[in-house]
Amino acid sequence: MAGTAQLLTPAAPTLEQPKIRIENLRKTYQVRGGEVIALNDANLDIMPNEFISVVGPSGCGKTTLLNIIAGLEQATSGKVELDGKVVTGPGKERGVVFQQYALFPWKTVIKNIEFGLKLRGYSKAERREKAEQYLEYVNLKDFAHAYPKELSGGMKQRVAIARAYAVQPEVLLMDEPFGALDAQTRAQLQEDLLKTWQTEKKTCFFITHDVEEAVILGQRVVIMSARPGRIKEIIDVDIPYPRDQTTKMDPRFIEIKNEIWAKVYKEYLEVQR
Repeated sequence: MAGTAQLLTPAAPTLEQPKIRIENLRKTYQVRGGEVIALNDANLDIMPNEFISVVGPSGCGKTTLLNIIAGLEQATSGKVELDGKVVTGPGKERGVVFQQYALFPWKTVIKNIEFGLKLRGYSKAERREKAEQYLEYVNLKDFAHAYPKELSGGMKQRVAIARAYAVQPEVLLMDEPFGALDAQTRAQLQEDLLKTWQTEKKTCFFITHDVEEAVILGQRVVIMSARPGRIKEIIDVDIPYPRDQTTKMDPRFIEIKNEIWAKVYKEYLEVQR
């Protein structure tokens, strides 16, 4: 198991059509006193059913990139394609989970999960069946009729994940969904997410500040540079699934984690200059 992690070039040619193609993406913001470049010449191909983790220093454009893929923001130039079609706005094929749970406090857990299904035209019976199915997936079946205020942070995030999965998106976009949780809850949700991803086989784009989390989850880890954000390197995580918390003790895991950490820290130092 000796040797460094394999470096991959963005948008590597392949016979399989990418699920998501990010091409020459640039995003600028007008601020008082000038222009801020959030993203500059970002390029990446994400394959169907692939799990991509994204790391980089604060302010490097990770969330901006996710928002553009989600259709919540528009690029200044360049494009994002989904199945060969340019993304121009939100769509039912993409689900988003944010760090803040964004649950409706006046709705019960099961009603929160049913909400997106109702918008998509599912019947009342279909909504209830799917909501119950995904509540069982995230081990919250006994809390179906509880309100968000009665749940812990980890339980709220499980509801948010169940809500995103219930509408059956082809792509799941996750912006530091476990960032505010304690270590034990975070570890459990990592394992829950991996099990669900292996069952559902969605395409996942997962942003995190935690290098260890990026490696335990991702098939590839994208390292973004200090602002202006660009995709600096892509590292292949050549550790087989299924993975769990014991994987973090594997020498290969530690080797890859340390390599990525050194590269991310180098970008962090660039921000401090």
